[in-house]
Amino acid sequence: MKQLLQISVQEATLRINKIQSLMAEQRIDAILISDNANKFYTSGRVFNGYTYIPAKGQEIYFVRRPVDLTGNNLEYIHKPENIIEILQKNNITEPSTLGIELDLAPYSMVQRIAKIFSNSTIANASGILRQARSVKSKFEIEQLKTAGIKHTETYSQIKSIYSPNITDLEFQVEIERLSRLGGCLGQFRISGDSMEIYMGNVICGENADAPSPYDFAMGGAGIHPSLPVGCNGTTIKPGMAIMVDVNGNYTGYTTDMSRVFSVGTLDKLSIKAHNCSLRICHELSSMGKPGIEAKLLYNKAIEIVTEEGLDHLFMGHRQKAGFIGHGVGIEINELPVIAPRSRDILEVGNVIALEPKFVIPGVGAVGIENTYVVTDNGMECITHAPEEIISLD
Repeated sequence: MKQLLQISVQEATLRINKIQSLMAEQRIDAILISDNANKFYTSGRVFNGYTYIPAKGQEIYFVRRPVDLTGNNLEYIHKPENIIEILQKNNITEPSTLGIELDLAPYSMVQRIAKIFSNSTIANASGILRQARSVKSKFEIEQLKTAGIKHTETYSQIKSIYSPNITDLEFQVEIERLSRLGGCLGQFRISGDSMEIYMGNVICGENADAPSPYDFAMGGAGIHPSLPVGCNGTTIKPGMAIMVDVNGNYTGYTTDMSRVFSVGTLDKLSIKAHNCSLRICHELSSMGKPGIEAKLLYNKAIEIVTEEGLDHLFMGHRQKAGFIGHGVGIEINELPVIAPRSRDILEVGNVIALEPKFVIPGVGAVGIENTYVVTDNGMECITHAPEEIISLD
């Protein structure tokens, strides 16, 4: 038998208490979690079933599969209808207001749960869980720092796998191989269904300027319309910038990091833009202290690129992204968001990927992306691969 809980009881209690505190603010009596990322957050593992969290008292893990789990607060079920039966059996009152992840849950499932909890008013708990997960515990930060170390180790080997006339697709496949052999789980977990990507992006040359369906600074055409993003089979040639932005999920927690490679030397504009990206990261990481509004970091980046005359290339050329940074953790798109209309305010324990990038027509994408932990003294970088443009020659 395997233990259901894959985090310590203390860590699980810390997370549940955080969720319960937010539930009290919104007057939600219980939450029924079905999303894999949130089940992982509350238990340390993904399972088929639900995590039930009352406003007060112990959480309950309702599990359908796997059948070999054991632990406290675990109840096996065959169908969701068993949940209300077990609650009644244990003299647990049906909640007046039941929170469900309405931003994520299928309509049919929501209807079924509403029918099961017929005396409960259904409310949206998605925001509560995103907010709870936005501030990482000491344990979570340790997981992210470990991921950052492994992520950096993978990037340190990229130059060794380059060969002349290789395509971006061939290059990406070799980088993915390095990643998996280095312990990358391969899973690129994204909240919602508005973005899809496989392990990351390797984009070079004119393909960096190809618009994608997603809110990315550079999308790439991809190799098939079913996944229209990323490498497209371009042969890497001298004078091209090769942007590598691959998966950092080594611990169930994902760091985000981009670096630029080249064959030979890039033109002066590309080098200027890359150095501007470094300046933005360094200035924003000093600014990024608890209490600062996320939108002020965005405004500062715009101020810098405007001052340097690079605003027309910033965060895209033909199609621009609407942000310069985002929270990371279990998923790649967590809170806070560094964007012009963001209402987020930085807190100690936020983990943020800053990605001030530029698209240079005919050359490719330049700039870096680093993952930072918000501390009292600013943002501490946890992805330490060299930041300069790295020649593959």
